[in-house]
Amino acid sequence: MKLTLKVWRQKDACSKGDFVTYVADAISEEMSFLEMLDVVNEDLVQKGENPIAFDHDCREGICGTCGFVINGRPHGPKERTTVCQLHMRSFRDGDTLTLEPWRARAFPVVRDLIVDRGAFDRIIAAGGFISSAIGGAQDANNIPIRKESSDLAMDAAACIGCGACVAACPNAAAMLFVSAKIGHLAMLPQGQPERMDRARSMVAQMDAEGFGTCTNHGECEAACPKAIRMEFIGRMNADYVKASVTAGRRAAVSEGGAG
Repeated sequence: MKLTLKVWRQKDACSKGDFVTYVADAISEEMSFLEMLDVVNEDLVQKGENPIAFDHDCREGICGTCGFVINGRPHGPKERTTVCQLHMRSFRDGDTLTLEPWRARAFPVVRDLIVDRGAFDRIIAAGGFISSAIGGAQDANNIPIRKESSDLAMDAAACIGCGACVAACPNAAAMLFVSAKIGHLAMLPQGQPERMDRARSMVAQMDAEGFGTCTNHGECEAACPKAIRMEFIGRMNADYVKASVTAGRRAAVSEGGAG
């Protein structure tokens, strides 16, 4: 295969970026997309040019490290597929492909196709965990959990935090990511003690990071490589409303007691 690549090149966060055209020749259709970029980078290095910078780690579609936009679609044209698991047989000989990083104010470009997704880490740090001491792992059947709840928890926990939902959303909202991280704990007994505080804290951090608001376009669900459903956003909103009411009551009781 021979392809034309229009790749976003940007030296660093403070430099101006632009698209640069490259030719990828003698590409096997059995290669993954990242393996194709490896071949392009080897050629660039041999020519004394800087290779294209892109995030990658496991290359098995489970770590969420890789990700960029291919022809306007996060992770490329194939549904439920990360860019590292996207194979060149998904394209045709002679195609022109445009590669650019996630576009969101909360994801500043670090270099070329790499963005800083530290905002996601800070959202998790705001409450995406269980702080109670639970000791060693218990037997699987020791705590009864409804199958519906366990299935929903597993669905939400499938989120790998790649950021495709943010890149796909016209508003650059992170609601699908945050709702998945809140949702998988909200479905389990271990997550109940901090459930309301978790929803309030993580949503507050999401807003502080500068992500946009959700207006139900549904692009996030369509772009998610793990098929996280938008229903988790509704569940998160319900928890957030309950948390806000609970916090207001606690504040009123506290003020009354102080008086």
